[in-house]
Amino acid sequence: MLTVRLGGHEIAYERVGAGPPLVLVHGAAEDHRTWRFQRDNLAEAATVVAWDEPGCGRSDDPPADVDLAGLALGLAAVVETVGPAHVLGFSWGGTIVLELWRQRPDLVVSLVLADTYAGWRGSLPAEEVTTRVAAVTAALDADRPDPSVSGLFASTPPPEAAALLAEMAADVRPPTLRRSLALMADADLSDVLPTVDVPTLLLWGERDVRSPRPVAEAFAAAIPGARLEWILRAGHAAHLERPEAFTAAVRAHVTQR
Repeated sequence: MLTVRLGGHEIAYERVGAGPPLVLVHGAAEDHRTWRFQRDNLAEAATVVAWDEPGCGRSDDPPADVDLAGLALGLAAVVETVGPAHVLGFSWGGTIVLELWRQRPDLVVSLVLADTYAGWRGSLPAEEVTTRVAAVTAALDADRPDPSVSGLFASTPPPEAAALLAEMAADVRPPTLRRSLALMADADLSDVLPTVDVPTLLLWGERDVRSPRPVAEAFAAAIPGARLEWILRAGHAAHLERPEAFTAAVRAHVTQR
């Protein structure tokens, strides 16, 4: 793992391959390992950089008062190590990527937004946000915190995907997940979507119940020229449930630029 330092804190990232830079931004309760099934294939065509969000994986904990803008600045510091890049964000990671676009569009060659949100407040009904916050909070308050959420898969997850999720879950830091939960619940970046003026691929599991079809369609309607592609027979974590199809779509997007 490599690191970049920002404000006295180290942010870790993995870098493999050669070619146009492609930065991968994981979701909540994850780290760079979530891209295990994409990394080697994409590295044949791109310089793949996968970060650990501050407070995740091998990155230091961020300042206690870090906000979405601060996380995006941390991501910018990682992107700067390779220069302007294609940037892919999954779920919560996509929300951070939208904030990166707001602050540093000069660093973004193109976007891949996968099963994501313009923040929960920006994409979901208020009652749904309340339900989700209550569910995750209850899980974190339990004697044995469980960072997993339902609805990640359309069917029984592949054994290797289930094993990877368990591996990452064992390393989740509850304070990080609480912070991410609060930031995601309050975020509304819907005003950012119409400002995106780089090629954008929207990659969604066709059976995603966490960021459902209306969210994907709202992204497609709001981002000028965005292309929406469905991953068949996949739920929210399409990159884990249908890794071959997900990887092929990302690779095609990057190599066609």
